[in-house]
Amino acid sequence: MKKIALIGASGFIGSAILKESLERGHTVTAIVRHPEKIKFNNPNLKIVAGDVLAQDSVSELVQGVDVVISAYNPGWTNPAISADTTTAYKSIVGGVKKADIPRLLIVGGAGSLLISPDKKVMDTGVIPESYLPAIKSLAEVLYGLQKDEKDLDWVFFSPAGNITPGKKTGTFRLGKDHLIVDEKGESNISVEDYAVAMLDEVEKPQHHRVRFTIGY
Repeated sequence: MKKIALIGASGFIGSAILKESLERGHTVTAIVRHPEKIKFNNPNLKIVAGDVLAQDSVSELVQGVDVVISAYNPGWTNPAISADTTTAYKSIVGGVKKADIPRLLIVGGAGSLLISPDKKVMDTGVIPESYLPAIKSLAEVLYGLQKDEKDLDWVFFSPAGNITPGKKTGTFRLGKDHLIVDEKGESNISVEDYAVAMLDEVEKPQHHRVRFTIGY
């Protein structure tokens, strides 16, 4: 079993990853802004309040784990979401490296996925303008890792275009940089199946210093 540090464990995707991690018997340190949002107890769960905007804080919080999963999101109503995303991921990457943790898995966004060789989801006009700055900031995290990060074994895991509560089927497709769509041209995944794929990657790593994605 793995020792996992999970940043953003109380969020929409983070909470699904937390549930899947504990169901599989892993030990989880849940790093959250508001510990009171996690309402259940588990002998393999440690809940800590953490500031991921500071590298030294991240380094202290993740000491001794095998892998860090970041589901960090500053909050869609946060007026500084774009700047906080940039700052936090610099701190998370730096803090994980400083703590000498070998592997970082990031809950990525779908906006940077390709729908054709020269067009990304975020360039199609389907995403509301108010969301674009945050989505582009997360995309820049990916581009920065691809360009500069040669030491840390990182993964950026983009969901399908639509990720919603649903069923854990265990049946899905994985891809790399292109949006996965079904026979109707729709791109969907349940948050439960996304969590399954994330934990599969924790337990049996298949991707290294790349982005990958998921869909039905």
